[in-house]
Amino acid sequence: MAAPQSKVIVTCAVTGAIHTPTMSPHLPITAHEIACEAVAAAEAGAAIVHLHARNPENGQPSQDPALFRAFLPAIAQHSDVVINLTTGGAPNMLVEERLQPALQLKPEVASLNMGSMNFGLYPMLGRHKEFKYEWERPYLEGSEDRVFRNTFKEIRYILESCAESGTRFEIECYDTSHLYTAAHFIDRGILKPPFFIQSVFGLLGGIGTHPDDVMHMRRTAERLFGQDYYWSVLGAGRSQVPLASMAASLGGNVRVGLEDSLWDGPGRLARSNAQQVQRIVSMLKSMNLEVATPAQAREMLQLKGKHAVAF
Repeated sequence: MAAPQSKVIVTCAVTGAIHTPTMSPHLPITAHEIACEAVAAAEAGAAIVHLHARNPENGQPSQDPALFRAFLPAIAQHSDVVINLTTGGAPNMLVEERLQPALQLKPEVASLNMGSMNFGLYPMLGRHKEFKYEWERPYLEGSEDRVFRNTFKEIRYILESCAESGTRFEIECYDTSHLYTAAHFIDRGILKPPFFIQSVFGLLGGIGTHPDDVMHMRRTAERLFGQDYYWSVLGAGRSQVPLASMAASLGGNVRVGLEDSLWDGPGRLARSNAQQVQRIVSMLKSMNLEVATPAQAREMLQLKGKHAVAF
C-alpha cells in the first residue's frame, strides 16, 4: 500500500508549455501574472505550485533562469507554498536547457518526466483557428512528428545534477512503462524515498483516461513502490476533475491548474488557477477529506524547506 496519509496534497500547475497562450486570455504570461496566480492558488488551498516561465514579449515557453527569478522571490515573500520548478520545459528543448532553472535556483521540488514519448498537441488545431503569435501554429503542427525526449542518460543527468541541492522530484509518469523506469532508478540508488509519483492521463501519446487506466497505474505503482510513495493524479483537459475525484477516493493526491486544463466546465473557461483549486478543495471537503497545508506537504514529502532554496 502507498504511504499512509490523512491529508490530500493539492498541486496547482499555474502555467506551462502544454497550452499556447491565446487559447485562453486567463493563462498567466508575465512575471507579475504568474506570481499573482501562484499566490492566489496557494491561498485557495494548493500546497504546491508547479511553475514554468514564458517570454513576456511573445508568450513562448522559456527555461531562462532570469525569467524564473522575475517571479519566484515575490511568491516566496507572499506565500509559504512549496515551489516546484519544471525540468520538462517544452518538448522542443534540449535537456541542458530544460535543467537550468532547477539547477541554478535549487527549489524544494522539481518535475521530472520518466520517459521519451510522442507528445501530440496537433489535435488542438481543429479547435483553435486563430493564434496571436507566429510561433504557435507551427509549434502545434510540429507535434505530429515530435518526440519528447527523456532518455535514461538524460534522466540520470537531471537526478545527479540536482542531488547536492536536496531538490526532490515530482516524478511524472505518462504511462505504466514510466513507473518501471522510476523503479529502475530506485534500484540503482539514484532516487530516494519517499517518492512523489504524478500519474498523467489524457495526453496524446500517453495513457488514456478510462477508470481502468487509472486503476492499472495505481496497482502498478503499489506493486513497485509499496509504502515508499505518495500517489497523485493529473487529468488533462476535461478529465481533470473526474480523475481527481477518483484519485482522492482511492487515497491519492491531486493536481489541477491552467497548465493541464483551461476549463471550469463544459465550454466555460476557468478565469484563474485559484478557481480550479477552489473547485477541487470543495470537492475534497465534500468527501470528508482534509487538504494538506504547505507545512504538512513538506513533512509528508520530507522536503528541505524554503530556507534552502536559491531565490
